[in-house]
Amino acid sequence: MTLQEYVESLRGKRVAVLGIGVSNTPLIDLLLDNGLPITVCDMRGEDALADEAETLATRGAELRLGPGYLDDLNGFDVIFRTPGLLPTDKHLMEAASHGAEITSEMEAFFRLCPCRTIGVTGSDGKTTTSSIIAELLKAAGVRVHLGGNIGKPLLCEIPDILPGDAAVLELSSFQLHSINIRPDVAVVTNVSPNHLDKHPTYEDYIDAKRRIFANQRPGDVLVVNRDNGITARFGEEAEGRVLWFSHRETVKDGVFCRDGMIYYSRGWEVEPIIPEGEILLPGEHNVENYMAAFAAVDGLVSPEMCRAVARSYGGVRHRLELIRKLDGVAYINDSIATSPTRTIAGLRAMRTKPVLIAGGHDKHVSFDKLADEIAERVKALYLTGDTAEAIAAAVKRSVFYDPSRLPIYMVPDLRTAVCEARERAVPGDVVLLSPACSSFDRFRNFAERGDTFRKIVLEFEGNESK
Repeated sequence: MTLQEYVESLRGKRVAVLGIGVSNTPLIDLLLDNGLPITVCDMRGEDALADEAETLATRGAELRLGPGYLDDLNGFDVIFRTPGLLPTDKHLMEAASHGAEITSEMEAFFRLCPCRTIGVTGSDGKTTTSSIIAELLKAAGVRVHLGGNIGKPLLCEIPDILPGDAAVLELSSFQLHSINIRPDVAVVTNVSPNHLDKHPTYEDYIDAKRRIFANQRPGDVLVVNRDNGITARFGEEAEGRVLWFSHRETVKDGVFCRDGMIYYSRGWEVEPIIPEGEILLPGEHNVENYMAAFAAVDGLVSPEMCRAVARSYGGVRHRLELIRKLDGVAYINDSIATSPTRTIAGLRAMRTKPVLIAGGHDKHVSFDKLADEIAERVKALYLTGDTAEAIAAAVKRSVFYDPSRLPIYMVPDLRTAVCEARERAVPGDVVLLSPACSSFDRFRNFAERGDTFRKIVLEFEGNESK
């Protein structure tokens, strides 16, 4: 089915699109451009949406805005949800019970995509792994479309996608929840508690991650982390071919690291790829991200090309991104670290104890493991946002905490944190933004938070360092 045929299949049906955001705006434009009389619902009111709401109304959309935007969805035939609104929402469940099809831009994309699809999910590392996979495929001459939770929505790009291309999709638990997709290659980097403010239980979160491979068949591929208990279980459940990656043990099929060398393993027949120390991106977690990516492109990208990319690729914006070195102090943006485990990985990648800026939206996850790492690996801690008190309390409970060696400062906002961290830092220090939390208490997303950090740092005057 082509994209146009799909749009035509919606004609004559009552269609609602929930959320005027990054994921759904191109979809809304597509449907309105084709003359479909859709209803657009958003929790923001007319004042917040301003000209955007007026433009949509002028183009023929019916608008339901404000706190009651989800009321009375029972008359719709098709409802496109925004990723942040799970199908377990009572309004969506009621609409489904009345016959509505609950779908999403992402589900429609997988239904229509004409090329190879590689889906990547995980509690941590999915953005970097998706980007590495895209870089590897590009280096091999493949035309790549990178989207999903990273980059841009790809549904409206379908007419430009050719069968010989590859689509690499980063997929969050929100996007995966209850979805029916079948990627040719599914990658799960790891699973640990995350987004428990949205998912009713941890098991619900795990089940959402499971959806990335639930519909795969024997000809499909699942790449999973052998070192993570939950993803190891996924590998045992899968119907498709399973490729493992491991930093701890030799695997029969997949990629593993032993004595500092990364190898392909095909039925126990091994082939060296690259020494882990030659990977440009710092940190053990990035070695794991590369192993996952190498497994995902096995048979598509040569080991020689894998080596070339690993030695040269500088990584993803907002992920351990060096903003500048000023007066001997390095300022690193790790805003994409929206979970404790991601911040732990960032701390372990540091070559010196950083001055850490953390805190943000409360996702109801434990900070105890992070607290131990902070107590051992951080020079000074600046906390801001909704979780500041909780992180501080966890650090003070840690058996490794020594108040004489780790000062903790509670600050009202990011700018104050960065400015005070600069005053404290001395040549040779690192000021690291690695929040361990999502950004929704103060910012629209982690990118806006990271861009704000960058803007503040670039405003400082001083002597640039190399």
